[in-house]
Amino acid sequence: MSHKPYSRWKKVSLLAAGAGLGVALSLSFNASADKDSVSNPLPIDELRAFSTVFGVIKQSYVEPVEDKKLINEAIKGMVAGLDPHSSYLDEAAFKELKVNTQGEFGGLGIEVNMEDGLVRVVSPIEDTPAYRAGVKPGDFIAKIGDTQVQGLTLNEAVAKMRGKVGEPVTLTLLRKGETKPIVVTLKRAIIKVQSVKYKLAEPGYGYIRVTQFQEHTSENLGQAIEALYKENKAPLKGIVLDLRNDPGGLLDGAVGVSAAFLPKDALVVYTEGRVADSKIRLTANPQFYQRDSKKDFFKDLPADAKNVPLVVLVNGGSASASEIVAGALQDHKRALVVGTQTFGKGSVQTILPIDAKSALKLTTARYFTPNGRSIQAKGITPDIIVEDATLNGKEDFGLRLRESDLGKHLDNPSDKDAGKTEATPAVVKTEIKKPAKLNASGIDPDENPRELVSKSDFQLQQALNVLKVQQLMLNKDKPGAKK
Repeated sequence: MSHKPYSRWKKVSLLAAGAGLGVALSLSFNASADKDSVSNPLPIDELRAFSTVFGVIKQSYVEPVEDKKLINEAIKGMVAGLDPHSSYLDEAAFKELKVNTQGEFGGLGIEVNMEDGLVRVVSPIEDTPAYRAGVKPGDFIAKIGDTQVQGLTLNEAVAKMRGKVGEPVTLTLLRKGETKPIVVTLKRAIIKVQSVKYKLAEPGYGYIRVTQFQEHTSENLGQAIEALYKENKAPLKGIVLDLRNDPGGLLDGAVGVSAAFLPKDALVVYTEGRVADSKIRLTANPQFYQRDSKKDFFKDLPADAKNVPLVVLVNGGSASASEIVAGALQDHKRALVVGTQTFGKGSVQTILPIDAKSALKLTTARYFTPNGRSIQAKGITPDIIVEDATLNGKEDFGLRLRESDLGKHLDNPSDKDAGKTEATPAVVKTEIKKPAKLNASGIDPDENPRELVSKSDFQLQQALNVLKVQQLMLNKDKPGAKK
């Protein structure tokens, strides 16, 4: 690859691929403007109308309003009207963004965004107060303490949920299927997001969970694969890569996770936007997933890791960077995707600083899978649909909102029916009976929410079954095998 595309990637190594607030973003200080806009004349009539409204508010509003507040609110409204993921970051929001990129912060451990004036949970982060209390994707936060969320901005709501470590905060949640609000009291904690978790699910079969795509995700994944092979003391028969409820994160993390299982230089994802710097092609090459280290994270992995049967688990909480990985492995026929339709966020946001204290988080491109699929407002359709098991006939889901449900979402450029789910040849569904002794958060008190591989995790057990069928087929095709 030429030096020019490589340099361009270094600029956009600060592209964001997350579904909600709190997702790790990287910062680009190489803001580029569309040259065509320079030659376009200013809309004089519209600016005159803005000036008139500004003057009327200054003169006639019931209370005095500072010029700075009016201008900031006007900018926020202008950007928020574009799509659900673009926003103006004032000084407080910009600081919040920088805190989130560090992978460690004080709070409750919830990925959130704003929907219909309420804060909606995209996903609770594993091993955090919110996760242990049973907060679910799709829950709406109606109250924080005694404060009604409606009327607050997203940043104001997040600020109220954060605070001194150890101090309690009470959330009032609205959940689909529940007739009464759910009230949970959580203690704030230092949130250290462990990006990669792994365990030998059973002899011969590895399980790897990626909770969020961060700066060290690729390196941690390499260590996980190596540890699983070492623990198994023999080549693995299959790996489950679990991306359920992973809201996204850094784009280079998604490239690295894909590269661990793909041939070198295989196309992982490409992006298309209006400006030259937003048009890039990212391949399974260390230059696109390693920042500082000169050593390839995957160089010393067992050669078998590139060919071991692989299943990728996804659901409606798998967004953006997760969808990049699932789409790349599916297009290259490297893995079977199992689970439910993903979130459908196929756009890329870039952080463009305005000055030292503020910035724009602006949608600058759409991304496409290696086969040219845009998953915007559509998502990745699994090869095998496996719904999560129901509890005593009742669905155990939150509000399963996706990108296509968000107001002002970008259209899918190649699919007029982007909000519809494609048909798939295989659907697995079941109902399981469990004791009805659930607490107020919907959690069975006898279950350990930290358990990584659970026998009651129906989707995971089905993923392991898929791997075992693949192993049977491989053994049948070996020379000398009984037909």
